[in-house]
Amino acid sequence: MESETKRLSPFMIQCFVSAGVTFNMAGMGLVMGFVTGLLPQLRRPDSIIQIDDASASWIASIPGFAVIVGNVIAPSIMGTSGRRIANLCSLAVSAGGWLCIIFSNTVHILFLARFLQGMGIGMIAALGPVLIAEYTSPKNRGLFLMSISVNVSVGVFAIQTLGVYFHWKTCALICIGIILFTALLVLLSPESPTFLADKERYDECRKTFMYLRGDSENEELEKMIEARMLANKEQIDEVETIKEKVLSKVKYLRQTLKKKEFYKPILIMFHVFTMAQWSGVNILTSFTTDLFENVIGLDSGMNIPLMIVIIGVLRIIENFVGMVFIKTLKRRVMLFSTIGLNIFGLLAVAAFTYAKENDWVSFTPTVGLLLIHVHMFSVATGAIPLSYVLSGELFPMEYKGLCGGISMLFFSLNLFVNMKTVILLFNLWGIYGTYCLYAGVLSYCLVVVGVLCPETKDRTLLDIEEEFRGKKN
Repeated sequence: MESETKRLSPFMIQCFVSAGVTFNMAGMGLVMGFVTGLLPQLRRPDSIIQIDDASASWIASIPGFAVIVGNVIAPSIMGTSGRRIANLCSLAVSAGGWLCIIFSNTVHILFLARFLQGMGIGMIAALGPVLIAEYTSPKNRGLFLMSISVNVSVGVFAIQTLGVYFHWKTCALICIGIILFTALLVLLSPESPTFLADKERYDECRKTFMYLRGDSENEELEKMIEARMLANKEQIDEVETIKEKVLSKVKYLRQTLKKKEFYKPILIMFHVFTMAQWSGVNILTSFTTDLFENVIGLDSGMNIPLMIVIIGVLRIIENFVGMVFIKTLKRRVMLFSTIGLNIFGLLAVAAFTYAKENDWVSFTPTVGLLLIHVHMFSVATGAIPLSYVLSGELFPMEYKGLCGGISMLFFSLNLFVNMKTVILLFNLWGIYGTYCLYAGVLSYCLVVVGVLCPETKDRTLLDIEEEFRGKKN
């Protein structure tokens, strides 16, 4: 490590170790965007697997349910074996899912594959933002957390583009290659200094922290170790009988549930993840073909496969715009501006499609396309990246695994319900009714998060934790 430290700046080292996380997070984009090419191919008469609307909705939504399993597994692994081992485990599970895709010849094997894929993204979704926040310095933390959204968008774009031109099994094979490359990056990365401090391996913690951050942030290092030592002293002593152990755990849990630094971040992240999933991102990611066909129309003369590729490219560009926002704007300013634009975009698309269906206006496909891009811009710069950034900044050090697991449970439930109901809502209410519902959900969540969430930009994780405790800084 020491020789590498001399050759590379702390920023470059943080870029490298974060890449092992963000490339894995890109797998979320691969999984969710995979159905854009998969479902149309499975609906063809010559497909080896035949599906109907019910099985199509399950193929799309099963990862949202399986994410819950990954959320439950990840905190235990990251708390006992370490963040790096948890990262590798999530990659192994995801690889198993893609292998099942390659060898699938029935819809039931596809269901199994999607379940394993969901487990994998559930594990890294709980781990990723936490690990990046622990790896990186406060001044660059927002950018690195924002890079998760960029990589997810790259994953969506890559798999949607491949799905337009290649067979779905070929796409799965390429995804396994990406997983193997990511595993190599993780193997070459160190363990999190926060985990090492939590396990009282203070010498390793100092060495790793200096490797990642350099010599300029020693004060944060010593405060972290001091806080961990104090927490260890306050922990309940080990007892002999099983009954006493159970009672001590119950007492510890009760004390934890009463702590503001525990329940406030969870309450905030419940509403942040709800905003992320009901922002319309899953329609833009997994039901892109259906969206274009309903808003623009098959008879518009536009090349819809090309439009799907273009919107994927623009999403990546817009994520980089979001990185500029993260670096320059306060978190709360970004929250209200981008989510407000998101609500406007949803209502504008709803109004356009309703007017189009009732022949109130002269139909112009260009207007519909523009509104879709306004909606995508708001999602790519706001709801999605903010969910990754805030989940990496709000959770206290002592309860990162537990807070992450609980909040990601809300994430997975929202993801499953949203994905499972897209086709149903489209059939019942049309796009305009669906988008009005989404706008109402976002409006409620924005009010709650706006009231509860503190400003976190350029602040240390310990500083944010102390504010939740009620200590003004």
